[in-house]
Amino acid sequence: MTVNPGPPEGRPHAPLVTETPNPGPPARGGRDAKDAALDAARAVDADGPLTTDQGVRVDETDNSLTVGERGPTLLEDFQLREKLTHFDHERIPERVVHARGAGAYGFFEPYESLAEYTCADFLQEPGRRTPVFVRFSTVQGPRGSADTVRDVRGFATKFYTRHGNYDLVGNNMPVFFIQDAVKFPDFVHAVKMEPHNEIPTGASAHDTFWDFCSLQPESTHMLMWVMSDRAIPRSYRMMQGFGVHTFRLVNAQGQGSFVKFHWTPKLGTYSQVWDEAQITAGRDPDFHRRDLWAAIEAGDFPEWELGVQLIPEQDEFAYPFDLLDPTKIVPEELVPVRPVGRMVLDRNPENFFAETEQVAFHTANIVPGIDFTNDPLLQGRNFSYLDTQLIRLGGPNFSQLPVNRPLAEVRTNHRDGYGQHTIHSGTGYAPNSVGGGCPFTPGGGRLPEGVFEHYQQRIDGAAIRRRSPSFADHYSQAALFWRSMADWEREHITAAFSFELGKVGDRAVRQRMVANLTRVDQSLAEEVARRIGEPAPQPSPADGEANAAGVPVSPALSLENQRATGIRTRKIAVLVADGVDAEQVQAARNRLGAEGATVETLAGHGGTVSGRDGQDVAVDRALATTASVLYDTLVLPDGTVVLAADTDAVRFVGEALRHGKPLAVLGSGAALFEAAASGRPEQVAGVAVRGNGQEADTAFWDEFVALTEQHRFPDR
Repeated sequence: MTVNPGPPEGRPHAPLVTETPNPGPPARGGRDAKDAALDAARAVDADGPLTTDQGVRVDETDNSLTVGERGPTLLEDFQLREKLTHFDHERIPERVVHARGAGAYGFFEPYESLAEYTCADFLQEPGRRTPVFVRFSTVQGPRGSADTVRDVRGFATKFYTRHGNYDLVGNNMPVFFIQDAVKFPDFVHAVKMEPHNEIPTGASAHDTFWDFCSLQPESTHMLMWVMSDRAIPRSYRMMQGFGVHTFRLVNAQGQGSFVKFHWTPKLGTYSQVWDEAQITAGRDPDFHRRDLWAAIEAGDFPEWELGVQLIPEQDEFAYPFDLLDPTKIVPEELVPVRPVGRMVLDRNPENFFAETEQVAFHTANIVPGIDFTNDPLLQGRNFSYLDTQLIRLGGPNFSQLPVNRPLAEVRTNHRDGYGQHTIHSGTGYAPNSVGGGCPFTPGGGRLPEGVFEHYQQRIDGAAIRRRSPSFADHYSQAALFWRSMADWEREHITAAFSFELGKVGDRAVRQRMVANLTRVDQSLAEEVARRIGEPAPQPSPADGEANAAGVPVSPALSLENQRATGIRTRKIAVLVADGVDAEQVQAARNRLGAEGATVETLAGHGGTVSGRDGQDVAVDRALATTASVLYDTLVLPDGTVVLAADTDAVRFVGEALRHGKPLAVLGSGAALFEAAASGRPEQVAGVAVRGNGQEADTAFWDEFVALTEQHRFPDR
């Protein structure tokens, strides 16, 4: 074997950085020619055995080819590669999934050095800032879909480290629908719009999705998350993020630790309710991207804390679930999340297409100190993401686009191709001597800092298509999630399953899905069946999986326990009209603004209204131009009794009440409240009240701030 000789003696080393069958000639004529072409195209959908594009029959299509049941996926798996390649190239130019998104720049800084666990440069020095770009997104819908649909949200972070770019490409849920990447095209084809009419857009409430899930029990755990309020976040700024897979940290001594990555928003984790999300999609389909942009422009920079779950290599088999299974979490009660740093987003892109649309993430963009595991979904993603970028961004040089360009110096032997911006000099091959051996690779011995070295592990096994038996538990963690929910969260999950399955026209699919739910919880299955008009399902036989999650409940899974202190960046509407108590309006602005909230006055018209003592009160927005769903809380000050006869105002308050939002009611503002509600304000949970003649003192505003921190009162 020839080796690169490296630079000549005395020369300094450069810095290291790192088809369908041919239908034959068409018949002559108009309609006949078109019909003949259509018939030929339909021929590929005829009944028969599954084959590759070359006509080779496929033995099965549920598992990738791996070394043993838990080993890495093999590059020789031509069926996997063909399937993923076709899938990756289905859309031009928007992303096949995650097409609808928003992004921002910022920085990451660690709290402490993690040198004990990893040599990753950006995790070594406390306080040293590494630039980042983050893209948030929905999964199912195209670019023109709405922000607030029920869906998984992407949470992808590009770290521009000194040793190259690292991409942590995750979601706002810690698990996924499938265990093996070979099923990803099947899953996405099922969840995307129905092929005959391309309906529904940005939604999973249709036959093909639930047909797939009812036949793929490994999706059950993820379904619990997607049917929960996690799938309808209040904003990107109030949304958790997860790396999903188990990765590996590697230190300078080559020692490895398993790791799970968690992003936790400093503002707390909050969601919309389903009715609110649907109205928001109509009132402002850009709600999430507008919210992110506006917060950064206002200087209210979103912040997340990065946490890790660290698991020693020797504990790989210490749990009643498989660490390599992407449909499983590691409960925090078993392995606590350790906070290791913070990320702040402080700059909006200047051009959406050039930056947010052209940013290219890839799970295999890793740096020294971070490595993969044999998670079969991750292994397939490591092929699929790069393959996708090649078609979406027009060739192999997409890393030269400004948003993708590393801060580390780049020296390669790659040449030419579409989109080539670099003017290369010197040789384009290795080994070479005419170019002084450059760019060179390090010689033998210990590698210099910043050089990537794969984690060394022994791999032994037969090349097979078979999943490990340790991946066979599909229900215990779904049941854990259900048991860990608050009562109101369980009701929302039940309502979500009922809504989605109620949209399914195929009764066999509905009944099969309800039967699957009996493996999670019998009462859940029975209530969903009742609501969609199906017979009560028979209980499933006990299968020993009930306690296989390792803990009976996990409080960390409930949104009830994800609230933050404070009301910074909350949007609060103050309804005003002629005769309003201007001092109360100003007090609301002063106190709530001091807490970091955004306070806006709303009236039946723009301009100003006249306060009861003759002062002009500025109106920020007319009621007809906005909606209750765009605000977190409401203030109804004294002197607004006239609004009780305003249908827009009554509807505004009624929606806030229906969605469980906190309210402040002062004096005659009670008239507007009572016009929208069946009861007086003091009889309703989550309402701060001061009657006629009572002072809106500090204690009142303290009470309202505390109510706003709770976000909503679902039992209302």
